Amino acid sequence: MSRTSGNQKASPAARRKARRFAVQALYQWQLAGSDLSQIEAEFRTDNDMSKVDMEYFHDILHGVPREKTILDEKVTPLLDRRMDEMTPVELSIVRLGAFEMIHRIDVPYKVVINEAVELAKTFGATDGHKFINGVLDKLAQRERSVEIRGPKG
Repeated sequence: MSRTSGNQKASPAARRKARRFAVQALYQWQLAGSDLSQIEAEFRTDNDMSKVDMEYFHDILHGVPREKTILDEKVTPLLDRRMDEMTPVELSIVRLGAFEMIHRIDVPYKVVINEAVELAKTFGATDGHKFINGVLDKLAQRERSVEIRGPKG
């Protein structure tokens, strides 16, 4: 059983690890089109998942493909290039960030952007993190405007 299951709040490190594995799993899904449950089972078997927020990993891994069309529709107008010109890594990270921005309002928008930028620095091309930052910052303006403005008074 995962240390982060149930109602207990997962640590930022456990969430970070969940995102890291999720972006790799989404990359694999995009390239190979493998079954999500099979990909998840492989990740659980092939990696040390003891310090991973497994619930979060599962939510992202299954949520991004389920919401792919909507995520792509929300992100496409914010891009400075066509979606098919993005690298598979950039696409995985943008979709993951968009999913969190739209569906995980429990995660502050600044955290969503920062985590996606860190993933891009780890897995992406040299300046990919700047592209990811720009896209998700624009998405935050649209999806989290109330949060960005903050409390009044």
